[in-house]
Amino acid sequence: MLASLRATLPAGLSHEIIFVDDGSTDGTRDWLRSLDRGSISALLNEENLGYAAANNRGVAQAKGEVLVLLNNDLILTPGWLEPMLALYRSRGDAGAIGNVQLGVQSGTIDHAGIVINAKGKPEHDRTPAEPWSHVREVPAVTGACLLIAKSLWHDLGGFDDHFLNGCEDVDLCLKAGVRRCKNLVALRSVIHHHISASPGRKRRDEANTRRLTLRWRDDLVCLGAKSWCEDFVARKLNSATAFSAPLDALKIWSHAAGFTSAPPAIALTSMQRAIDRELKRWNQLLGEV
Repeated sequence: MLASLRATLPAGLSHEIIFVDDGSTDGTRDWLRSLDRGSISALLNEENLGYAAANNRGVAQAKGEVLVLLNNDLILTPGWLEPMLALYRSRGDAGAIGNVQLGVQSGTIDHAGIVINAKGKPEHDRTPAEPWSHVREVPAVTGACLLIAKSLWHDLGGFDDHFLNGCEDVDLCLKAGVRRCKNLVALRSVIHHHISASPGRKRRDEANTRRLTLRWRDDLVCLGAKSWCEDFVARKLNSATAFSAPLDALKIWSHAAGFTSAPPAIALTSMQRAIDRELKRWNQLLGEV
């Protein structure tokens, strides 16, 4: 990652590189000590604090106007940073800015933003970029490669370290949305990612998603309504059963197609029920809260 970062930073860009070693025991600390310092610094956590707390510690040391969070399993490609910086400079309403990430093994799109699915859960948008578009507005972007103004980061309180290796990035983006900031994907920025390669990466997914849902339930209902409408239309188009309520069907189809911004009532009610089912399942799996 460091080699690809150094090779792809724009010429003349003033920058610093801050590594946070989160309690590793595999020789990484010795490697960090061997680096030519210059613009590089390293923070060594005595124990594993988790993704949110580790990033918060690195940001606390950062001096620049713009923060770029980078996972250690990225391969950065020429021209990846410039489209993200261009959005930051041109969009006064920018929240968190992400990019397109291709899986190293598959070569296919793993991330072009994060959407809320018909169960009210965040999932990666893997839709290819439209040829005519350079930006996509999304509910959230992954923290694996995320650009944000340092001032906004501090206003939002950074990552909530009650999330342990999951959903802290979505939570941050939803906080930005409350401030009427737009979370954006720079579609001309493309990098490669060894996806979820760290051992135990998914261990806390259920608990993290429940925490996110309890905090943002109403927002997730609204944000997931479009996915619910899309799923409904796909089911009906593949079914011999005709739409039983033509007016509802028209509203659902219009929202699924992006022609209306306000979700139909049937979609909101269905999303509420879907989240109720997930909360019941989590309570059975994880215990009551």
